[in-house]
Amino acid sequence: MLRKHVNRWLAASAVYVASFCACAAATEYELAANGSTVVGTEIRVNVTDQDSLPDIARRYGLGYPEIIRANPGVDIWSLGKGQEILLPGRRILPPGPHEGIVVNLPEHRLYYYPQQTPGRKRVVITYPVSIGRMDWRSPLGQTWVIGKERHPSWYPPESIRKEHAARGDPLPKVVPPGPMNPLGEYKMRLAVGDGTYEIHGTNSPAPIGVAVTHGCIRMYPADVAALFALVPIGTKVWLINEPVKVAYVDGKLFLEAHPPVDAEGQTVESNLQAMPQELRRVLGRDTAAIHWEFARRALEAATGIPTVVGLQAHLDSASAPTAPGGKAASDRGSMIVRHTGHLLASLAHINSP
Repeated sequence: MLRKHVNRWLAASAVYVASFCACAAATEYELAANGSTVVGTEIRVNVTDQDSLPDIARRYGLGYPEIIRANPGVDIWSLGKGQEILLPGRRILPPGPHEGIVVNLPEHRLYYYPQQTPGRKRVVITYPVSIGRMDWRSPLGQTWVIGKERHPSWYPPESIRKEHAARGDPLPKVVPPGPMNPLGEYKMRLAVGDGTYEIHGTNSPAPIGVAVTHGCIRMYPADVAALFALVPIGTKVWLINEPVKVAYVDGKLFLEAHPPVDAEGQTVESNLQAMPQELRRVLGRDTAAIHWEFARRALEAATGIPTVVGLQAHLDSASAPTAPGGKAASDRGSMIVRHTGHLLASLAHINSP
């Protein structure tokens, strides 16, 4: 269903580009002093008769699929004046170091952690991005920014020139700066891929948030301009593939799920059979009382909205319950399930609108 929406949007992108406002809104969050990794909040907005979906997405620093997933059952192509939609603004920060740039591919989102300045609190700034598609794979792992260029020329690789030629749309060897250049006004080269992998802008902002690039990270023009000014050469960059993120807040276990992507950047169906193993992996040594039906629904829906699926717990080795599939929780820290009325009622109350 999401792919159908994406294809429809790409087909209409030429119409929408002209209606986009001039600027996008990056989202900045203060990092909690207590180490909490849950930031932000969801907001609801009422559509005006002047709004298109791309307008709303860009105004609030979102990609198109994020709004689709957060509003199941809503026909986003027929938004009526005054209609209320949910904009996902609450996030669990990706695992790993809170420094430099982190791009989580399934999330289609970039996180930038500026160095802390004296007298100011630490923050994270986040932007929606597009990632590589099909055989144009986005690499994974740690790298760093090795170069920055304003008004770049584009030198299409031979593979891309062949692809365009096969479609009857031949490319020159060099595309100069300007409105026809798909790199936009700014690019930052990464060390990975012999310096050919980049974070850059675009001359077609509509598809931001989907897998449409030739392996690189594409951003809204205003977003890449802002990031370009902030990021020094040498900044560390982590490219990760984490469709499931978890965090505890006040003893409640939050789970944020996104549609998984394969090695080629394509969205694939969630493997619900592997749910217990996946949750064990992201929980590590922690132990939680998980309501498996809530967890299954969150993974299946993959709305990108943090949802409470359990409570922090202490493993009772004498009477540890089992997870789906009959496997007991390990003594190294994993998951336990307590299908008690108290847990069920607590989670239902927490997740009620």
